Amino acid sequence: MGKTMKRTRIKICGLTRRADLQVAIDAGADAIGLVFYPPSPRYVDPSMAAELARAVPPFVSVVGLFVNADPAVVHATLAAVPIHLLQFHGDEDEAYCRQFGRPYLKAARVKPEMRQEDLLQYAAAFPSAQGILLDAFVEGYGGGGRVFDWSLVPPELGAPLVLSGGLDATNVEAAVRRVRPDAVDVSSGVEAAKGVKDADKIRAFVAAVRAADAA
Repeated sequence: MGKTMKRTRIKICGLTRRADLQVAIDAGADAIGLVFYPPSPRYVDPSMAAELARAVPPFVSVVGLFVNADPAVVHATLAAVPIHLLQFHGDEDEAYCRQFGRPYLKAARVKPEMRQEDLLQYAAAFPSAQGILLDAFVEGYGGGGRVFDWSLVPPELGAPLVLSGGLDATNVEAAVRRVRPDAVDVSSGVEAAKGVKDADKIRAFVAAVRAADAA
């Protein structure tokens, strides 16, 4: 019997244009991310987000990213946009995250001084989460393009792991081989400019993940 190949799921985040969305889907992305954090250069308003989400075919997930949003804003966005999965990147606690009745990811912003025990405690604080996303700490939230020390990732997090933070086609194969996450999440690593994706970078990123899966 040959070994079973684990298929790492891929999310392309921070999409703002229909053309970029199509490239991500055609390249084989499992999920696309829409940012509902107004200070972000990748922010999309609900009407544009709804237009993008309607172009997503079946079996590709639409993920909505929020940062310390008023619950009323999240509810209004959910009413306007067909979102499958919520992603919270701020200081939200578990009660906040689960109040919307949707599957959600909770992001941990990993600082250099953190230990594996800190991340285990963080994951344990969100037992209802569908997964924990590990991202590098940056001032502001998300899309910082920085890598954190992957040795900080516990061998067993106690929840599905989404690896993020400074990933691109040049390092994601090594990241997947080292960490073996359930999924990877990329935004700035496949961009030509903030909020504008690069088709060749998206394709190269997906190919690198698949190469790691086959290793």
